[in-house]
Amino acid sequence: MRSIALVEVEGLQLEPPVAQPQISAAEYEQRRTSLCDAVGADWIAVYGDREHFANLAFLCGFDPRFEEALLLLGDGRAILAVGNEGAVYAELAAHGVELALCPSLSLMGQDRQRGSTLPELMRTAGIGEGNRVGVVGWKAFEPDEWDSPTPAIAAPAFVVDALRDAVGSPELVTDATPVLMSSVSGLRSLNSVDQLAVFEWAAGRASACVARITTSVRPGMTEYEAVAAMGYAGEPLSAHVMFASGPEVAVGLRSPTSRPVELGDAVTTAVGFWGGLCARAGLLAHGPEDLRAESERYLERMAIPYWRAIAIWYETVRIGVSGSEIQAAVEEALAGTFGPALNPGHLIHLDEWLDSPIYAGSTETIASGMALQCDIIPDATRPGWAANCEDTVAIADEALRTELAARHPELWSRVLVRRRFVQEQLGIALAEELLPFSSAPARFSPFWLSPGRALAYSS
Repeated sequence: MRSIALVEVEGLQLEPPVAQPQISAAEYEQRRTSLCDAVGADWIAVYGDREHFANLAFLCGFDPRFEEALLLLGDGRAILAVGNEGAVYAELAAHGVELALCPSLSLMGQDRQRGSTLPELMRTAGIGEGNRVGVVGWKAFEPDEWDSPTPAIAAPAFVVDALRDAVGSPELVTDATPVLMSSVSGLRSLNSVDQLAVFEWAAGRASACVARITTSVRPGMTEYEAVAAMGYAGEPLSAHVMFASGPEVAVGLRSPTSRPVELGDAVTTAVGFWGGLCARAGLLAHGPEDLRAESERYLERMAIPYWRAIAIWYETVRIGVSGSEIQAAVEEALAGTFGPALNPGHLIHLDEWLDSPIYAGSTETIASGMALQCDIIPDATRPGWAANCEDTVAIADEALRTELAARHPELWSRVLVRRRFVQEQLGIALAEELLPFSSAPARFSPFWLSPGRALAYSS
């Protein structure tokens, strides 16, 4: 087993990307065509709301802000139904769709006099008796978790009921969500070159925010003051900004508070933008010398085993490797310490978690075009200990790498710098197809008051 040590590691002199890449109207149209071809129904209804926005945004660029929205695809038409507050924004954000006002999608108490009711919308669109409709909700269910004869559809009942009434039979309304979201065959599981560029922009900026937090926090600051260092510039969030501190920190999902951070605290933070999330956790200390007596073995018993699993993950992920191989490699690296609480890695998209090909027994394989989170969360830890080193990567075969370099040369330059950092500074071997998108990929400085020191393979 290779030795791991806490060593001085040079920083990456990389500014986060500034100009956000864009998806063309032609690509949105192709996505809608591909969805219609794959589902094969008379109509497709794609539901979205403020939290479950990604399928809509993928298909037309529109994300609901306060309300719900419904995209109807069929008969050569793409009709985006929005509520009162979404109408003007949809004109700015949506690509290649007809807009329809449906005040039933609005918030309570607003005017319902203009526009159509949901049943009227479906009738005027042309959805009628005997039509087959595929509904895209926000997730799909496994066969063994649903035993009702009525199809399980993760979309609001008022939408699904209106569709069933319109076509005259519940059996004609089925779940089409996996066609977009499945890690095996979903249209969102493999990304175009421009979509990957959007994700690199998000991951680079999110990870830069996390680096500012972890290098700025000092004892006596409140959690709010620590997070204020991130330099948030209004990027669209895929998750609440997270920060937690104190002896009881384990998985830091909570938002920052006015709690003062103390020397020796466990600390954790995460920032996620559309397409990239970064998380770090460790101890607010210069090193073991700052810690309470019962925590002095943190480095050997938690930090080093955890980072070994991170390094093994990076060295295992490549085109053609199965999800079960990645799962087994991570579990072996953590043997005798703790295990991963969730899948040790998953697909990321505009939403933070799309699906995952990585799980025990998985025969799904890593493919070119995937965007993945290295996301290993310890399933058990001692009070006052924390470890996390989560970053975004992409997988690209030679053809996709060539296209990325040609269409997005600044992105490609950043990727090459990050690859050299991971291999030369941290000693991690990477497959040619693994492209780091975060600003400091796999860099784990467990003691936040010594940010220049990180775990790395020692020669």
